[in-house]
Amino acid sequence: MRFIFNKKINNIFNEVAEVGLALWQKGWAEKNAGNISVNISEFINEKGNTNLFHYFSLNKCYPILANQYLLVTSTGSRMRHIIKNPEASACIIKVSEDGNGYFLLSDHNIDLKPTSELPTHLAIHESLIENESKEKAVVHTHPNSLISLSHIVEYKNEENLNKLLWSMHSETFMMLPRGVGFISYSTPGSDELAIKTFREFAYHKVLIWEKHGCIAIGKDVFEAFDLIDIVSKSAEIFFTCRNAGFTPEGLTEKQLEKLKKQFSL
Repeated sequence: MRFIFNKKINNIFNEVAEVGLALWQKGWAEKNAGNISVNISEFINEKGNTNLFHYFSLNKCYPILANQYLLVTSTGSRMRHIIKNPEASACIIKVSEDGNGYFLLSDHNIDLKPTSELPTHLAIHESLIENESKEKAVVHTHPNSLISLSHIVEYKNEENLNKLLWSMHSETFMMLPRGVGFISYSTPGSDELAIKTFREFAYHKVLIWEKHGCIAIGKDVFEAFDLIDIVSKSAEIFFTCRNAGFTPEGLTEKQLEKLKKQFSL
């Protein structure tokens, strides 16, 4: 197939590049850390019939993703380099008709492969379609403060974790009234991590992966980035206070209750 990358797809490439640079500038994307994907199926135009496909099988079947197109950052790529040449740091894949594999659209670099976290991205996008969600983008990165928080036993459960994050900054509650999800440690890139993750996204928009990082969904990559940014800021406020030698007071239960009533949550 020949694919015409229209203005919208080019814009999405640029948005991914912009967010990738922001992740690097935040210090959340060491070396080749982090990955991004966007469902771009609605913007693909197919014409002609040329050899631009290279097929790869998957360990798991994704029937709901059949014939869907995803823009995915490539394995080994660095977030800081995407802005220089997005098409050399990200690729477009088409899930096969039976959902058992994908075709890589690459007429310029057959060595370009999607992120090693592809199983998790596929599981999430399949779940989003199944639930008729508006979210199309997935961003995974390594915020220092959130990884640090996941090492503290007291905050390795959602109740304590969200109570802390909400209480540090009122905007966190306003943007994430359902809080964040917490995923106990699983090997990066594993099917186990993918299964745990997509299930939690039925309720949350941001998940913290224990001792690994954070992953979020959004209508676009900017929204997903913003959600991670506010959660990370709450954690940073907590650690800033602790490093200054005192335990932060945080918002009281009464103040949080007032927020809930004010925003009808």
